[in-house]
Amino acid sequence: MSLPIKAFLFDLNGTMIDDMQFHCKAWFNILNDDLGAKLSWEQVKEQMYGKNTEVIVRIFGKDRFSLEEMNILSIEKEKRYQAEYSPILKLIKGLDAFLLEAKEAGILMGIGSAAIPFNIDFVLDGLNLRHYFKSIVSADDVVESKPDPETFLKGALELGVLPNECIVFEDAPKGVEAAQRAGMKVIVLTTMHEPNEFEAYSNIIAFIKDYSDLPFKQFVQ
Repeated sequence: MSLPIKAFLFDLNGTMIDDMQFHCKAWFNILNDDLGAKLSWEQVKEQMYGKNTEVIVRIFGKDRFSLEEMNILSIEKEKRYQAEYSPILKLIKGLDAFLLEAKEAGILMGIGSAAIPFNIDFVLDGLNLRHYFKSIVSADDVVESKPDPETFLKGALELGVLPNECIVFEDAPKGVEAAQRAGMKVIVLTTMHEPNEFEAYSNIIAFIKDYSDLPFKQFVQ
């Protein structure tokens, strides 16, 4: 496959590292044990998109917690996630070689994530990846998170490329929707969702379980 590609935009959690079960467990405990939401695992999984504050508002309404209280809950959730996941922090199989090939080929790269900087730093610095990325767009950098296209459009702008010159790497339907609304093609990592959960979207190039399934030279000439 030959595409006019100048940039890759990566979601982070579930796309570069296979950690979404750990996020789900942290949310499950915070929402149910601490806040009494009485949600099932599947209900928690369905709500895990966008900013942490947006997750809380969707579940409890906009008047239950102040912004300060939600920010405290957000940091607590991430501390629990990091404590569980830190001992096994690693890239998804094949991504280390894929990033190196992309950099050597002159492909610009950015992060476009709904995570807060506290979590992005945990991954990029913990795995020494920061040098690969010329743009990092976090939850703190946008007004509207995914499925709004702002995250990916801002990443393209910071890299100095057009939306149709980007490929997005995502693992979640809401992220694929954000990329589609931004006018970008997507490669989906099936770390948390099955292909049939993406039937509503027409911008998907491929589904892969890891980056060893995606030889770099097959789609970048």
